[in-house]
Amino acid sequence: MRKIVSVVSLLTLFFGMSACGAARVHAADEPIRVVSTKFVGYDFTRRIAGERADVSMLLSPGVESHSYEPTPQDIIKIQNCDLFLYVGGENDVWVDKVLVSMDSGPRRVLALMDCVEAVEEELVEGMEAEDEEEGEAPAYDEHVWTSPRNAKRIALRLGGLLAELDPAGEAMYRQNASAYAAELDALDAAFQAVVDQAARKTVVFGDRFPFRYLADAYGLTYYAAFPGCSTETEPGVRTVAFLIDKVREERIPVVFHIEMANEKMADTICEATGARKRMLHACHNISKSDFESGITYLELMTRNVEGLKEALWGCR
Repeated sequence: MRKIVSVVSLLTLFFGMSACGAARVHAADEPIRVVSTKFVGYDFTRRIAGERADVSMLLSPGVESHSYEPTPQDIIKIQNCDLFLYVGGENDVWVDKVLVSMDSGPRRVLALMDCVEAVEEELVEGMEAEDEEEGEAPAYDEHVWTSPRNAKRIALRLGGLLAELDPAGEAMYRQNASAYAAELDALDAAFQAVVDQAARKTVVFGDRFPFRYLADAYGLTYYAAFPGCSTETEPGVRTVAFLIDKVREERIPVVFHIEMANEKMADTICEATGARKRMLHACHNISKSDFESGITYLELMTRNVEGLKEALWGCR
């Protein structure tokens, strides 16, 4: 976090000393420019806006999302866009600094966390906590999109914003947002069906746990090494031993990891218990090949339905 703040300080100094010019005016015959920090905002926008928007993502495909640092080129993209989407929370503290530094900037800004009821990160049994400074405010879990119910709220809010920015396309935006909301309802129902028929309602992650909103939505119990927004990757021996014991005690058939993780912790737990290793995709970011193939949030979360089914229905 300190490294990101230092980079942002240099960028805000640069833009504070530079003339940013007049605010960009959107011409009726050109696509709306939408910039998203992460994959989810990018994917939701292209689904709702189609060819009426020029959508870009600041986070490069294949890059671990918590290590992202804005570049001068990124700041220029933000400054010149019509709609800027970011998550909010601790990892996006640089956004406010950058926006304040601009003489002009995006016509509208939306933080995904503002679309839903955010919850504080929690430490469950066996989980390692990061060191916090005295008096530091509690961190909120940023991974709001991992619940399809939250994703629906974000999509509908996004559809309304696009309609405000481009009134000529209002009917299309609202129709697409409504259709997408129906698909997210179907995804929600698929997750609920898996949980309703499950043999257990406990999942184990040999990794961070960015699925708090998913767990809350469907009444799941979870155990993991770190909270979702943790920057730690190397757990202590006691943490790994706890997770191994939990898998053995409850005969958990699957140990999860998230995308772009090193998987060593999950491997260790699986080797010690005989559990199978599977990925549950948190949709922070996607690989370069997935990006080029046009994979979607819905496709990734549908895979997660099957992964969760194996973990909750399976036996060992």
